[in-house]
Amino acid sequence: MGNEGLSVMLVDDETERAAMVEQELQAQGYTVVCRLTTTAALRHHVERVQPDIVIIDMDSPDRDTLEHMSVVNQQNPRPIVFFADKDDNPDNIRAAIKAGVSAYIVDGLKPNRVKPILDVAIARFEEFQSLRSELLQTRTELDDRKVIEKAKGMLMKHQGCDEEQAFRTLRKLAMDRSQKLVDVARSVIKVLEVL
Repeated sequence: MGNEGLSVMLVDDETERAAMVEQELQAQGYTVVCRLTTTAALRHHVERVQPDIVIIDMDSPDRDTLEHMSVVNQQNPRPIVFFADKDDNPDNIRAAIKAGVSAYIVDGLKPNRVKPILDVAIARFEEFQSLRSELLQTRTELDDRKVIEKAKGMLMKHQGCDEEQAFRTLRKLAMDRSQKLVDVARSVIKVLEVL
């Protein structure tokens, strides 16, 4: 994701500071597509506007803000950068990271630090999304393998054959039906559980 022209949602309850940050973002090539003073309807605004990055500038994340960030992270993930004015409480930092924050910066949002911080947040977000995708793929493959193994075991018991023959039977059914092996295995399990 090249950073030029990325759209930003800015959440800041201080209008004057938000205006300065917006000006700096625009000078760096970002487009501020939405400016909010609270995270109350964050999920709704993210779904509606679809920003590339969300920047939140507050004293510290309260429980509601953490919940709003968490919902965005689950339903419509994107890099979230949180600027806390003076909050260096490790519990708040951990909670914010757990809620999906890509970067948690203490000592407030300084306009001249915005670009490098956003660059790091985007890189961290992309790496995390890649790891999340790999984990999901691995879990899916493992679950599929378990289903196939269960179907083979049931075929071995029902037909009195060995593991290799049971696998060949599943593979032939999959080819004959033009289906994935795991889908055929699920069908076999359903049929054999009834018997």
